[in-house]
Amino acid sequence: MLHNGAMYGHAALNAHGIPFYHQNARPGRRHDNSEATLALRSPLLDEFRANKTRKWELRDIFGYVVEFSGDQHGSRFIQQKLETATSEEKQIVFDEIVPHNALQLIQDVFGNYVIQKLFEHGTQVQKTILANTMEGHILGSEPRPVEFILPEQQGAFVKELDPHVLKCVIQKLIERVAPERLGFVNALRGNVYDLSTHPYGCRVLQRCFEHLPEDQTRPLMDELHKYMINLMQDQFGNYVVQFVLEQGKPHDRGQVIAKFASNVCEKALVTASAEERRALIEEIVTPKADGVSPIVSMMKDQFANYVLQRALTVADNDQKELLVAKIPPPAGHAYSKHLISSK
Repeated sequence: MLHNGAMYGHAALNAHGIPFYHQNARPGRRHDNSEATLALRSPLLDEFRANKTRKWELRDIFGYVVEFSGDQHGSRFIQQKLETATSEEKQIVFDEIVPHNALQLIQDVFGNYVIQKLFEHGTQVQKTILANTMEGHILGSEPRPVEFILPEQQGAFVKELDPHVLKCVIQKLIERVAPERLGFVNALRGNVYDLSTHPYGCRVLQRCFEHLPEDQTRPLMDELHKYMINLMQDQFGNYVVQFVLEQGKPHDRGQVIAKFASNVCEKALVTASAEERRALIEEIVTPKADGVSPIVSMMKDQFANYVLQRALTVADNDQKELLVAKIPPPAGHAYSKHLISSK
């Protein structure tokens, strides 16, 4: 029953005693100007679309929330009203959608925006119920409602989920949805360290490396390399490092190994006894059998040059002078500035 006393269609009462207009589901609809669509509209929706002078409130469409959510103009109206709606109004909207119409709307080109607003502005209880309603369908084989969300919407949809559900949802999205539709992956950039050290995030990152193409994972992998030493020592980050060593590309595996070896050598120089340290530095300054100086090779290596810098800072005076004497002029050596500044 509307406030003016009119009754549209064959209505059933919802939990709040408000008539609910029975509608045919129209998932995946891309436009709403066909004769078939017009025939399915309630008189109330027709009036809403035609009457631009009336000041419409959320309570005016109670009983018709699902139908309005699937309409371009009705969806926009509900989205705007939910931002300032009272708790009671949000609950009525929620009860008309969940659980029976949530999956229909998440697959709808306009209805999915209303679902997002419920995640953004609903109570924690409402968010949990909505997430649980959709979880089995998102994680199952068919249907997969989240696949219908546009790439720029996916991040907004999943960000309000319970962390455990969120982890499962994102992992399944990465595994099953076409990479070009996973717009939220770009949001991971700049957050690789935080993800790697998070109990759920480290798994999400591994699924990215496992299933996504190089153009999407390369920025993430390059960022990961910056924190490799710290991640090796983290309770969750070490799993990401292990994944790279076991399944990463040869270049990435080699870089991890070299960085780890470099770090070990630096630690050895710092923690060794005086006698042990002298023996290590002696190996650095002694030319190889072919006459090539290890110092030259170390200066050219992006990781070994840090070991050389460390040797310069911890060596006894006599060995430090020997190291400095064997360092060639800086011209032509990419890392000489660092070395010279350590003398």
